[in-house]
This record gives sequence, structure tokens and C-alpha cells, in this order.
Amino acid sequence: MKDYLRREIPLGKGVQASLVQNMLFLKGPKGEAKREFVHPKVKISIEGDKIILQSPKATKREKTIMGSFQSHIRNLVQGVVEPHLYTLKICSGHFPMSVAVSGNEFVLKNFLGESVARKVKVIPGATIKITGTDITVSSPDVEVAGQMAACIEQLCRITNRDLRIFQDGIYITMKAGQEI
Repeated sequence: MKDYLRREIPLGKGVQASLVQNMLFLKGPKGEAKREFVHPKVKISIEGDKIILQSPKATKREKTIMGSFQSHIRNLVQGVVEPHLYTLKICSGHFPMSVAVSGNEFVLKNFLGESVARKVKVIPGATIKITGTDITVSSPDVEVAGQMAACIEQLCRITNRDLRIFQDGIYITMKAGQEI
């Protein structure tokens, strides 16, 4: 059965939204975020302090697409008000590791005694802070923050060693909104 479906997403205090073709731009007190929303049967518009999603003849597929769009927009609104944070912990039992951010690269030196540094590029929009044995990754976009934290964790992937003994590495201890 086809229904007219309309969903409203309120913008937080101090959040400004603009729509250029299919690209939604959000600007808030703690940052800026943008994302493209493309679907031929789902229309996005901005009315006052609300973002409107509507579909004149919504089938089950359009309802699921609208739910996904609504979740993405809510995450963006939440991120420009308060950035999404991921916390990682540095664990080094065998060799002292040194971690640094130089330019647009995250550099890990002396991992398991390796002479060559391991590097990963910082995703644009992500901010990395290192304090002691804790690493904090923050971004207004939850997907950028999560992907950067996952890249850092995969940087320390160990093969050909007993993982019960060699537990060195960098591990995610807190995701955006939940603790592990």
C-alpha cells in the first residue's frame, strides 16, 4: 500500500542548515558537517528550524530509506552540537611504542620492535589528540570518527604471533555514545 509519508527532524539550538541540490550542509557551535542524500522518490527540504523528509507515494522501500536518512541527519545534527568521540588505549607490554600525529599522518613507531614506522593517513574532518596512553578521535560526522578509530586499531594488527602473549596494540575502549 502506498502512503504519503512525511517526517520532521528538529534542528538543535544554534544549528543552521542549508540544502544545495542533494547536499545537506549543517553548521553548529562545535563544527560543520555535510552529506549527500540521493533518492528519486524521497525529497528533502528545510522549513524554519526543521528538516523535512517526504515521499508522496511511499512503499516499504521508501519507508526504510527515509528511516536511514532520518538517522543520518540526526547523527549530523548531534555531531555539530557535540562532536562524536572515540577513545583508544595504547597497550605495550614488550616494547615501548611511541605514537604521534605529524601533519596529516598518524605514526606508530617501535611496534613490537619494528624499525620501520607504521603510518595511516588522517581522514579529513577527524581530530586526533594523544594524552599519555589514551588517544581521542573526534569528528562531527560519526562515520568519519568511527572509520579513523578503526584504521588506527587495524594499524596494530598482529600476525604470526600468539595473541594470548603478544597483546600489544591500540584498542578501542569507548565508541561514540557507548562504552565497550
